[in-house]
Amino acid sequence: MKTSALGRIALVCGVAALAGGIVPATAHADDAPVKKKILPVLVEFSDSTFQHPDQVKASTPDTYFGTKTDSVASFFKEMSRGKFAYVPAVKGQMAGPVTLPLTAAGCNHGKINTLTQEALAKQGLVRGEDYDSLSMVFPAQKTGCAWAGLATVPGPYSWINLYGTASGLGVVGHELGHNQGFGHQGRAMCTDGDLVNCKDDGTSAKSIMGGGGPAAGFSAPELIRAGWLSGSEAVKVAKSGTYTLRSLHGEGSGTRALDIPMGEDRLVVEYRHAAGTVDGRIEGVHAYRVPKDAYGSSSLIDLTEENETAGNSAPADADAVTALTDKASKVSLKVLSSGDGKATVKVALNGESLAAEVSDDSTKKAVNPEHTASDTDAGDGASAAPVPAAGSGTEAQSGDAAPAAAGDSADLAATGAGPGTLPLVAGGVALVVVGGVIVLGRRRKRA
Repeated sequence: MKTSALGRIALVCGVAALAGGIVPATAHADDAPVKKKILPVLVEFSDSTFQHPDQVKASTPDTYFGTKTDSVASFFKEMSRGKFAYVPAVKGQMAGPVTLPLTAAGCNHGKINTLTQEALAKQGLVRGEDYDSLSMVFPAQKTGCAWAGLATVPGPYSWINLYGTASGLGVVGHELGHNQGFGHQGRAMCTDGDLVNCKDDGTSAKSIMGGGGPAAGFSAPELIRAGWLSGSEAVKVAKSGTYTLRSLHGEGSGTRALDIPMGEDRLVVEYRHAAGTVDGRIEGVHAYRVPKDAYGSSSLIDLTEENETAGNSAPADADAVTALTDKASKVSLKVLSSGDGKATVKVALNGESLAAEVSDDSTKKAVNPEHTASDTDAGDGASAAPVPAAGSGTEAQSGDAAPAAAGDSADLAATGAGPGTLPLVAGGVALVVVGGVIVLGRRRKRA
């Protein structure tokens, strides 16, 4: 989504997320984990309070910090493979309830933010000192909000209607994905096998930021954007060759994504296979278009004429890629093998033929069943380069600014509150509705 001078507003299914004002740096395998102190706070209004505050206060911390696999903390630890962690900012894990001198009507997110921080400051809790991110949870009865949650993209704030926490990780995890600078992941239907004539149609089922819910985790472009793939794990393809991919969220080392030049854009290719608590309904090689290095704004490329996705009764590999071509940028690829936790992909750049014999010994070993990726495996036939710094390109960058006020120009992502599908985009506003299994589904453990 393009960013205007007034900022970008996105309405999202679930709760919207704000990434901290500081752009995360590219992660390396030997980096210490990045720990983000997040403070969930219960917020009440002068005319609207929680009907069962004790129950809310008892259950909300589990959504963020519970030891089960469907908490925010466990989800982000798994998705980053230990490179990033949300941790409680206070000993009791959350604050509040605080009662604001404000009526609920009008859903004034900026005022809620300002007054909440003022109330917390009186308790000795100051953002930047005592907590990095603030997640405001409030009763939804009288607010009239058009979303289940709202957040800056990126930024440190999220606003969550109470029923958003009831949906657990599906909502809060989605919104804290916005915290990392991830937008909504759409889907591009390119049914003729070429990427020149594609039509935006619905959302990706390969990410919690699309329609996949927590069971899908994050996609390769999003992991690159966050800096959670090292240089040897996300290979920048510089020449034609054959490459071996490990499963994106699987154990072990090796190449997990190919980052291919495609004109002004990038083509990111990943292999998905059941791993840990995710990808039980995803299998095969998938490809994404990244507009002008904006890795948080990628779209899944779907070549299936049947318009099938893994979100319905279709097979887990229904929209997996077997071959594709982008005539405009003279890029093509073919999947030589895929399954059992590994895939072999042949890439041709500059209009070279996929049928050409591979002459380089380093590329020949990729099709050899005996070859497995190692810690230094940068993709056979590729020249490895460091992953671009998270936040590079044209994505909006929010500074570490003062609390957002009504009419503030901060980039926001909001979650819709009515029935429907994700997303509906018009005039720079992306609306995503709550309901159904699109974003709110709970994660399923691998059988």
